[in-house]
Parts: sequence; structure tokens; C-alpha cells
Amino acid sequence: MTFDRKDYPNDLLLRLYRELLKPRLIEEKMLILLRQGKVSKWFSGIGQEAISVGSTLALNPDEYILPLHRNLGVFTGRGVPLGRLFAQWQGKATGYTKGRDRSFHFGTNEHHIVGMISHLGPQLAVADGIALADVLDKKPRVTLTYSGDGGASEGDFHEALNVAAVWQLPVIFLIENNGYGLSTPSNEQFRFKSFVDKGPAYGMEAVQIDGNNVLEVYDKIRTLAEDLRQHPRPVLVEALTFRMRGHEEASGTKYVPAELMQEWATKDPVENYEKWLLSEGILSETARVQIRETIKQEIEKGWQETEAAPAPVADASRELADMYQPFAPPVASPPAAGPAPEKRFIDAIQEGLRQSMARFPELVLMGQDIAEYGGVFKITEGFVAEFGKARVRNTPLCESAIVGAGLGLSIRGKKAMVEMQFADFVTCGFNQIVNNLAKSHYRWGQNADVVVRMPTGAGTAAGPFHSQSNEAWFTHVPGLKVVYPSNPHDAKGLLCAAFEDPNPVLYFEHKLLYRSLSGPVPEAYYTTPIGQAALAQEGEEVSIITYGLGVHWALAACKELSIKADILDLRTLLPWDTEAVARSVRKNGRVLILHEDTLTGGLGGEIAAWIAENCFASLDAPVRRVASLDTAVPFAPPLEAGFLPQQRLREQLLALRNY
Repeated sequence: MTFDRKDYPNDLLLRLYRELLKPRLIEEKMLILLRQGKVSKWFSGIGQEAISVGSTLALNPDEYILPLHRNLGVFTGRGVPLGRLFAQWQGKATGYTKGRDRSFHFGTNEHHIVGMISHLGPQLAVADGIALADVLDKKPRVTLTYSGDGGASEGDFHEALNVAAVWQLPVIFLIENNGYGLSTPSNEQFRFKSFVDKGPAYGMEAVQIDGNNVLEVYDKIRTLAEDLRQHPRPVLVEALTFRMRGHEEASGTKYVPAELMQEWATKDPVENYEKWLLSEGILSETARVQIRETIKQEIEKGWQETEAAPAPVADASRELADMYQPFAPPVASPPAAGPAPEKRFIDAIQEGLRQSMARFPELVLMGQDIAEYGGVFKITEGFVAEFGKARVRNTPLCESAIVGAGLGLSIRGKKAMVEMQFADFVTCGFNQIVNNLAKSHYRWGQNADVVVRMPTGAGTAAGPFHSQSNEAWFTHVPGLKVVYPSNPHDAKGLLCAAFEDPNPVLYFEHKLLYRSLSGPVPEAYYTTPIGQAALAQEGEEVSIITYGLGVHWALAACKELSIKADILDLRTLLPWDTEAVARSVRKNGRVLILHEDTLTGGLGGEIAAWIAENCFASLDAPVRRVASLDTAVPFAPPLEAGFLPQQRLREQLLALRNY
């Protein structure tokens, strides 16, 4: 192995050595503790340390790095205290996730590190969002994110690189090519010869480096970073390396040919660099011993701190509270000066969005065709002229990357809105929403200030892929908030409230209401409280609990059948207003739950169960549910009408009143 020191001073070369040695010595300690049963699991980076160390030291301290399992050198290189790092691995209360997650599944904004989730690929898009924030703020910074060769097979890899290239974001995508995805060799992972072949296809440059040569890694990443700060663009870097131990210790390395292990053993990044420093007289034998002893003492001190640290104590109230960033919504009521003008549902959404853009200069809108075209429903029409294309951004067709970028923007203190062209398409971004946005604050205290707008619902003969009511998918996910307005007033108020809230909010807007429903909407900025239901109608015979288009179905059915009903519009589905439900149930004793979503697995089942547990003594009849058929949404209007619940609603209302 050849080392080219160029003009780097001895102090830097020795710092690289210390930082290279530290993760190796930590690993040696952890492997002993693993055999002693004091550590539960370990992902080894032995053989790959030069990549983490060289690239980390090449960046400025305020530039974000997004590492993986085998990037211990990122954390030690950024000066993360060992006592707290070890506590994280041990699930102690003093760890970065307070015992809620393990290994490197955490972030620390103090050290500008965003840890991984087990799905590997999604963090690449988060890097895009961080870099986008720097570009918008005109900050000359780069973002560095890692991927293994196996993880690069995920669709998130493609989406993140494509977005970074289209938007010319200063992201270094560093591929640690160690030849295996767990036990699967490269020739069963991909058919191309080298990852550098991928760069030109994305319109970005790509370079290959010796990932076991810490000096080469440092020099290349440092040179690229200096250039990217002045000329923002993404770069793909392939670092050739090898993992000398199993994917994790339990998996072993029996699948690796012995001769391959022997070949890479001669390329050990720590041993080769140490020998070179000694041969060049940069490192003395005395200093070598002293450095090792100093690091070992630091490791031992950190381990003693961890052993003395308390285990987490389960506290349900604290666990529930930490799912969300604490937030006291400001009171934003419109002035009571005369009647409010009538506005269509779609115009109310547009007005709320426009006023929020003016209120929050850090808010960035992202979605397919939302810029000059104005979106398929024209809600953002004219926004580019008003707010500029930097803040109103057309995106490629890559829902996952754009939702992930929203989290990245949040990490840099911005707000993001992601428009799903249709709610049905959210499946392509599902992982980012439920595993990144929803869990981020609970895991490491980083909120996801992201609103996902979801044009939803049937009734327009749009078939099974443009008509689904999929809100219940997300009401099962702690950490999210889910709102669903039924009228223009709440459409504006809830959208403004969603942007005020620093937590991830899914905002469902029924397409059928866009241009068919009008109502009074104050022109001034105001918010409708998230989590509070509202009575759309009062009556003493039955209680109908519903939301969205269901409110209008209930109003029409009650008028037609002369039924006096409380019609409770939930407005927020997570968290839903249990107190309002209880008041109406205890008042009337007869309850019908109505929603457009299919019956099985719909939110109505959860509400019915809660009523049975908490209001059983007040019931005069069994709780009834009315919903759409348990089928996909059909295309032909007669079939769609049979799918939707209006006729069944009338039958069940009469049966409930007469029970």
C-alpha cells in the first residue's frame, strides 16, 4: 500500500493515526465484552476504519454525516463522548436514545451526525434535504452519506442520487464496497463492474478510491468537499474495502473464501498506515505505545461510566409524551368583523397554504408538477411567481426521496410540505413516513417538521389507484398526526395549524369537495386546533361519529329520514377527540360510526372498541359501523356507488333509531 503525504503536516498525519486506531481498539474491547456476555450484539467495522476516519476528518465540524453500522470512526472522529456512546449500545438511560434504539441508530445534532435506521437506504434522501437547506441558505457546506454495496440495490439509493443530481445538491454519496451484502456476494447483487459506472447515468461525476488507505480517503474527500462548497453538485465515491468479520458477529464469515480473507488481511488499514508512519519517522515506537495506552485508558473510563449508568425505567407517560415534540399551539383566531366571504374547499386550502408560506419563510413546498403547472388540482398555481422556484419545487417521481428530504430540511431548522399527487401514491413513500418521520423525535429528539398533503377519496370514477381512503394506515403509527377536514373553514384552519405544528402531519383533503363545496372562510390567518372534534349538527336521537365526506352523507341522510342526530366531525384522526365522543355517546346512547374507508381495519373499529370500554353503561343499543365494502375501489360509476356506504347508512340509521 502506497501513502502519498503530499504537503500534509506531521500533526495531521498523526491525528489520522490516532483516530484510525481508536475505533479498532474500541472494537477489540467490545469483542471481548461480547464473549463475556456483557454486550448483546456487535456489528464490526474491522478492515473498513479508514473510510469513516478519513472522510470524517476531511469535513468541517458543522457539516452533517449520515453513517451506517460500520462507521464507528464517524462518531469517534466527531468527538462523541465514549461513556455516552457505549451507554447507547447498552441501552442505558444515558444513551442518545434513552434505551429506545441500539447501536448507531441515533443522531446527535451537537456533533452533526444523523444515524441510520435498519432499512439503510432512506437516510440517503435525508442527506439530500440537509444539503438542500444549505443551498437555500447559501451556506457553503457539503453533506456526506454512506451506503454499502448491498444497500445500494434499494430503490431509495436511486431516488436519492437522482434528486441530488437534478437539484445539484452538494452531497457526497460514499459507497463502501466490501464485496458482500451480509453473505450475498456482489455478483448476486448487481451486474455492473464498478459503482463509478453509475455516476454518469445520473449526470454526476464518480471516482473510485482505495478505502483501506486513510490518507487517500482523506485527501479525496477533502478535495471534493472544498470544490463542492463553491460549486454545489453531488459526487459518487466508491471506496473499495473489505469486512474482516461477519455482518454481525453471530453470522460469522464461513461464506467468504479463505484466500480472499488472506488477501485482504495484508491490506489492513491500521497496520499498514502504522508501519508507514514508523518507516517515515513520523511516528516513534515510544509514541506508538503511548498513543495506544492513552486510547485504552479513555475506552476503559468510558466503559466504567457506562457500567455505572442507570438502566432506563419504564414510564408510560414519558414514553407517550416523547413520541411528539412538545408543542403549545398559538391561538390564531380570525377577527370577528362581519361575515366571512364564501370560498370553495380548494380555494380555502390554497389560501391557507399561501398565508403559511408568507408566515414561515423557511417553509419549502415539494411535489410532482407543483411549480409552474400548479399541481394536478391547481392548488399551487401562481406560487412560483409569488414565492420563487427555490421554495416551490417540482420533484422527480420519487415519493420516498422527497419525504426523506423533508426530514433533512427539518434537521437544518426548516419546514417542508410534500404534496402527494394522489393519496394512493403514498405507498411509495410509506417507509419514510412511518419509520423516519414518525419515530425520529422518540428515538433521538429530532422532530420532523413535515406536512404531507394527501388528495384522497372516491366518487369521481377514478378507479382503484386514484380513489383510496388510506387514512387508517397512518392512524396506527405513533408519532404522526392525521387531520381530515370536511369543510372550507376547517380546511384552511387545519392546514395552517399543521404548519405551525413541529411534528409530522398527514393532511387529507377530499378531491370530491374541491370544487363542489363552498362555505364561509375568514380572509385573515387563523388555525383550527388539531385534536379537537366539532359538532356539525346537534340532535338527541342518535350520535353519528364521522369525518370528511362522511359529514355530508350524514347530514343528507338525517334530513331525508327526519332523524335528530349529533353529527360529530372528528376533524383530527390522530389523536382523535375522545372527550367529544364520550359526551355525545353519553348524551344519546345510540352510536353509529361512519367513514368512507373500508369497514375492516378502518378507524371506526378503534372508536367502537373505545366506546365499548369506556361508555358501555351509557349505550342503549349496539354500536354500529357503516363503511365502504371490503374491496378495492371500482371504476364504473354504478359499481363505485355500490362500494360507497350511503345506502347502507340510511338502512343502519333507521335500524339504530328503532332498536
